[in-house]
Amino acid sequence: MQSIDLRLYVVTDRGQAGERGVGPIVRAAIEGGATVVQLREKQCDTRDFVRYARELVEICRPARVPLLINDRVDVALTAGADGVHLDQADMSLADARRLLGPSAIVGVSVRHGDEVLAAERDGANYLAANGVWATATKTDLGSPLEWEGLRALVEASTIPMIAIGGIDERTAPLIREAGCAGIAVVSAVMKAEDPRRACMGLRHAFEYATP
Repeated sequence: MQSIDLRLYVVTDRGQAGERGVGPIVRAAIEGGATVVQLREKQCDTRDFVRYARELVEICRPARVPLLINDRVDVALTAGADGVHLDQADMSLADARRLLGPSAIVGVSVRHGDEVLAAERDGANYLAANGVWATATKTDLGSPLEWEGLRALVEASTIPMIAIGGIDERTAPLIREAGCAGIAVVSAVMKAEDPRRACMGLRHAFEYATP
């Protein structure tokens, strides 16, 4: 299975990017050490989604940073992205894999042990523990997993796991302590005054934490 550097996984948010735009923030994030970028668009039509994806492919590919598309396998295929990230309500992982092929990166959000097992069985490259701590970015996930819930998911998994939800320089070491391969962030980079410096700080906080 393809090896992926998941240490700093940046998820885009056009609303949080504001007038600066997603592209310049992603470019700065990569300069600061982002290792994966996920394009997440919930409120645009398909043509715009494909256009945004192609713009980020042009930024990510020369830097050899994988670009993943949230939810939309069709957009990933059309734009030439490296893969997709799926939530539990999206297209099944097995169907996505069939369409994208064996070399694509496919990640899956999980919150329960049975979801971990199903994603592993169907060929996920990595898992994302979704909603570790409360965050304003996602409010529809129910109770936060907290550290103990995250640790239980990591122990149930045999493939790399990242964590998302309320992660910043202060909480990044706890994610490393739980055994995750990386941290996923939205506002910590999208809202940062200096995204490059923010990524440098996040990488340092995660990598130099005591495992």
